[in-house]
Parts: sequence; C-alpha cells; structure tokens
Amino acid sequence: MDVRNNRRDMTGASVITANRLLDGRIVWLAPQGWSEVISQARVFDNAAVEDAIKQAKVAADAGTVVGIYGVQLDPEATKITPLTVRERIRAFGPTVHPDFAPVETPHVH
Repeated sequence: MDVRNNRRDMTGASVITANRLLDGRIVWLAPQGWSEVISQARVFDNAAVEDAIKQAKVAADAGTVVGIYGVQLDPEATKITPLTVRERIRAFGPTVHPDFAPVETPHVH
C-alpha cells in the first residue's frame, strides 16, 4: 500500500491522483486518461484501488505523470470530494478559493 493511502478504509471509495511531469499540475485518473478536474475522475471501490494504482503506474508513460496514489473520498459528500483537507486543497485550489470559505450565518436582529 502506498504510504499516502494509509487513511483509506476498505469500505469506502477513492480516486487516483498524480502530478503531470510537464508542468506539475495535479491530475486525476479519468476513464479516458488524466484530467485536471476531480469531478471527471474515475471512482474506485477501496478494495480495488490498489490494483488500479498498480495498473496506472504501469500504463503511465514515464514522461507524463509522477507520484501516482489513491485518495479516499468523503462518503457523505454529494460530489467527488476528498476526505482529507490536504487532498481537498489539491482538488479544489488554495484555501482562499470559495469552496473553503466559511459558511455565512444570517444576522438575527
């Protein structure tokens, strides 16, 4: 198991990520290659993701991506959302991005 996968439980789901070697961009394994958008990522059952990671590493052109590993998904999220804050930042952008803004509560007078 990849070191970064140690938080994965066997009943959840994961996606596979890497960094594109050409420009360092974060990419996600999609049904048709690599995508810069996590919503296009292929979702794997955690029981099968290790084999999928091995296949992705074998299939990856040495000049295309590096650092391939699995990312556990939040089972309560309505869209593809990583479980950990680190991976959410990688998926959705810096913490100043609107997806990380605190929820505004209405002022009661």
